[in-house]
Amino acid sequence: MPNKSSRLVAIIDDELDITVLFRDAIRGIRGISIFTFTDPILALEHFKINRKDYSLIVSDLRMPGINGIELLKRIKELNPLVRTVLMTAFEFDDELFQKNVEKQIINGFLQKPIMLEDLVKEVDNQLHLHQLQVHKTRLQ
Repeated sequence: MPNKSSRLVAIIDDELDITVLFRDAIRGIRGISIFTFTDPILALEHFKINRKDYSLIVSDLRMPGINGIELLKRIKELNPLVRTVLMTAFEFDDELFQKNVEKQIINGFLQKPIMLEDLVKEVDNQLHLHQLQVHKTRLQ
């Protein structure tokens, strides 16, 4: 169980080796607890229970059961402050992507194959933006 001061980060991809590789890559970021999921429905259930403690969701686009955009929409409905990063190896509909960026469903994007240093930078950046968002919300 994560300690109270840690922020939760989920990595969701239907390929187990990717979730393990990405978890190991970001493990060095201080103050986070990382959960990995190969089943997006299970990830959504975990998020529902822990929605206030989550800072970031990194999700693949194409997965069985529910695709990454639909998953991120549901997550944002539960906690609009959580940051989201969508990743894919496939061509992506730019118009659909832009609409979801404008609606703040998608906060970041990573094209596979992903350089691990790019992943770490993106995660670090999104965690920083989450902190700023939470702080701003508390001041209002």
